[in-house]
Amino acid sequence: MTRRGFLKAVSAGAAWIAVTNALGCEPVERASEKTPATPGSSEAGSTPPRPKDVLAFRSRPDLSPPGVGVATRARDTAPGYVFAAPKTGPGYEGAVQNGPMIVDNDGQIVWFRSVRGEDARAMDLKVQRYRGEPVLTYYEGVGTTYGRGEYVILDSSYREVARVRAGNGYAGDHHEFLITGEDTALITIYSPVRWDLSSIGGPHDGIVLDGIAQEVDIATGEVLLEWHSLDHVGLDETYRPVPEEAGGNFDYFHINSIEVDSDDNLLVSARTTFTIYKIDRQTGEILWRLGGKRSDFEMGPGTWMRYQHDARRQPGGAITVFDNGGVQKDDKSYGLVFDLDEDEMTATLAREYGEPDGRVAAVMGSMQVLPNGNAFLGWGSLPLFSEFSEDGELLFSAGFPPEVNSYRAFRFPWSGQPDDDPAVAAEPGPAPDEVTVYASWNGATEVASWQVLAGPGPGRLKPIGPVTDREGFETAVTVRTTGSYVGVQARDGSGGVLGASKAVKM
Repeated sequence: MTRRGFLKAVSAGAAWIAVTNALGCEPVERASEKTPATPGSSEAGSTPPRPKDVLAFRSRPDLSPPGVGVATRARDTAPGYVFAAPKTGPGYEGAVQNGPMIVDNDGQIVWFRSVRGEDARAMDLKVQRYRGEPVLTYYEGVGTTYGRGEYVILDSSYREVARVRAGNGYAGDHHEFLITGEDTALITIYSPVRWDLSSIGGPHDGIVLDGIAQEVDIATGEVLLEWHSLDHVGLDETYRPVPEEAGGNFDYFHINSIEVDSDDNLLVSARTTFTIYKIDRQTGEILWRLGGKRSDFEMGPGTWMRYQHDARRQPGGAITVFDNGGVQKDDKSYGLVFDLDEDEMTATLAREYGEPDGRVAAVMGSMQVLPNGNAFLGWGSLPLFSEFSEDGELLFSAGFPPEVNSYRAFRFPWSGQPDDDPAVAAEPGPAPDEVTVYASWNGATEVASWQVLAGPGPGRLKPIGPVTDREGFETAVTVRTTGSYVGVQARDGSGGVLGASKAVKM
């Protein structure tokens, strides 16, 4: 079915939801085959290698992130690194860590921080600005479909600047954490409410999830705004099947993104109503609906969305969205660019970016327009992320092993200067006096090379051997020394010393 067949197929949406049971942001998962392979890049026409299920580093044995494999080598991409937050499915328990991750175009880890605890997740890693400075932000908490957690802000040295929590007794959810120009945060909340569902054929004593958009002052925690879907959006707008009996949460709305529009009002995406709502920031009233059963716009060919995520207003006025699609609508998911005429109330499809392998990302996903006009897509429940030129040419594609995915994925420029020391480990080689030294510095983006140091004591180290170019997260250097201790210096592109490890005994 083509995208233009949406209106004919929309009545089948409820049945499709019931069959797939993928209403939230968690895919139906299968056990991993656990077949490791070396991550790398593939040439056009070749089968991309499967990334390693788990990475291991001698200098950082505490880290075990999933591998990243490159399917399409990067060319003409926007500057910057890839930001994701992998989470694992069945088959990886205890072996692979979840956590926020930065990788380069070769799939090499730049920075990774594991999250601890049963069912712990990190989601939505990205670069934002707080108090005029670039910061890393991500959600950290428990839960899968609906999160219960907090929002973390780190500076360029990966030190925690702030930890933001929902106000008014609610628990924050992972779907959105957006820092505004006034250093406030817009966050999403899912709140179960007792509700009479008989008007739509459900039980009298049902439980419905109220989708809440909340704005919090980051410095003080004061709640500045709180918008409730149940106050403004009727249950009849949903495409989700109505529960026939009491028990369970009826997720009729499923809020999954909040955006500050160019006029300071809000754009809210609701997955299970297939609608983007423009909301008056002062009154909470809905100014218009884009898509869904009550669209205020005449939706042109290709503009109808299903289960969409990540609705954003672009500087030129366009609206972008990640359209998950579905088997009753189309054969793959898309990143969409809409041109809106808010005088004539028409929506026109300007561009679309299809999933490279022609598949449907049942849940999750993101679309980012980059400064050079390229589009960066995180494919949600599919373990992929990719970059396209403005006219749709695939420029880069990479991803995680099966059963590992990331709620969103982005590209940003980033400069990281960790406040800890480089890490080092050493192992004796087969030849006399031969040593292999392993060097890494988690999160350091300016390291170009490593210098090995050795000596008879921790305070008596001297450079030995040549300077060695950095190779990925961890660089191995083999040297000959009779010293009892070794260490490393991290150097920048000009040869300047950025930092030095502690000495380790052989």
